[in-house]
Amino acid sequence: VGFGFEYNHDIYGAFVKYSQEDKTGTQSSSLVASNLMNFGLPIDSRTQQVNAGVNLSGDNWTTQLSYLGSYYENNINNISFNSYSDNALVTTPDNQAQQVALSGQYQFDRTIMSGRVVAGRMEQNIDFVNVSGVPIQSWDGDIETFDSHFAMTSMLTNRLRLGGSINYSNRDNQSPTAQFLRYRVNNFTGALNQRLPQDITKTTYKINSSYHIASGYRLLAGVDRKEVERSNSDREKTHDDSVWMKLNVNAFDSFNAKVKLQHANRSGSKYQAYQYTLPGNNPLLRKYYLADRSRNAVEFTLGQAPASWVNMDLSTRYAKDDYSHTQIGLKDSIEYAYNMNINLDLSKHINGYVSGGQQWIYSNQGGSQSFTTMDWKTHTEDQFINAGAGVSYSGLMQDKLTLGLDYLFSHSNSDVDVISYTPQTAGDYYSDTHNASAYANYTISPQMAVKLTYRYERYVDTDSAQVGINDIAGMTTLGDINHNYNAHQVMVSFNYKLR
Repeated sequence: VGFGFEYNHDIYGAFVKYSQEDKTGTQSSSLVASNLMNFGLPIDSRTQQVNAGVNLSGDNWTTQLSYLGSYYENNINNISFNSYSDNALVTTPDNQAQQVALSGQYQFDRTIMSGRVVAGRMEQNIDFVNVSGVPIQSWDGDIETFDSHFAMTSMLTNRLRLGGSINYSNRDNQSPTAQFLRYRVNNFTGALNQRLPQDITKTTYKINSSYHIASGYRLLAGVDRKEVERSNSDREKTHDDSVWMKLNVNAFDSFNAKVKLQHANRSGSKYQAYQYTLPGNNPLLRKYYLADRSRNAVEFTLGQAPASWVNMDLSTRYAKDDYSHTQIGLKDSIEYAYNMNINLDLSKHINGYVSGGQQWIYSNQGGSQSFTTMDWKTHTEDQFINAGAGVSYSGLMQDKLTLGLDYLFSHSNSDVDVISYTPQTAGDYYSDTHNASAYANYTISPQMAVKLTYRYERYVDTDSAQVGINDIAGMTTLGDINHNYNAHQVMVSFNYKLR
């Protein structure tokens, strides 16, 4: 349930929004104790959200001060099992998050400046499972966040525009730390593992320009840099640098085109596994979001209107990522993609559309069993397909009734080949989804409308990682939970607009 109001008068205004969601039921969950056990986890929770603010505006400026708060309360603190000690599983803890934001925009002459500052805090309180060897019985999480954004754009001449922006964010984790026994299935290792909080600071710089070459021709270029610093991480500092250029052509009545070229590189500080956070990791392993990377990408977009009742647009993309300094981990990937949309105005009352697209991602990854050199690798081929169509008919019953049909199909599959001493296939994965809907929208009056919608979904997938009910000895399951279903939905909605 939710409600809210908004008030505006002259140069000032205010708004307040409130929503509350209660959930009860059961969801699948898992527990690792003396064996692997899956069970139905009861749900009884409440989430409340509050958003309020005030704003002021003038002839060439505007500003707003706002507050956003989210509060989660779980009425189920822990789950007990007959065969284990009490408090064998702690559920999602109570938590809350709050933000205060100040934003504004100012325009003078041919220059526009905008900024935003956000301060936030996240808190979480939880009691630990009562296990011998745990030095503390509760944990009070506390994370403070700070975000800021400043941007400026200026028309230096009638042809040249320059712009830039700076984004800064800081996540300060002030949660307590302690050492805990590392737990494996069936036994304790006896070793201590200290979970250290991670602080993250990100700064992004962007500079861009736009030059009007001639009527219908515009050239854009820019330089972006993103600096990230992470404490207690494999790599504490990384920086991504990107250079791009784009040409927009709108000189013709029947079509327009855009071409974008991009080159990016990532590097950073010395890479090394941290002794507390990653025990037992191979020193040659590189996580893909921290490793050195070189990227080259090309995008092309074409829009065309061959007739007054037809609009078409086609976009394509190619990108190649190269992790040349990685021995174990993601080594390279190539992506191809295209998307096409056709909008049809068949008559005064009949409109339709057709859309479709495909994406291919080929990647190679290296692995090691010896902890010294790469001795196996995988080649993965991912493919995604989407296609849709729809039609609407308006003007029925004296322009009060609109009927419509929509259909969407999506397919994805992944083939993984493992290349080692004995080549093998890891197993194929694919999924298919069919979505169809039919609706009728009836306008009762200029203020009131009612809509009836029927939706159908058919989903099926196959995954080689799925196992049968009794395939693993000692594992308790919830039965055969496969993703193969038909879903139906009927919905009635009513809209009322106040005068």
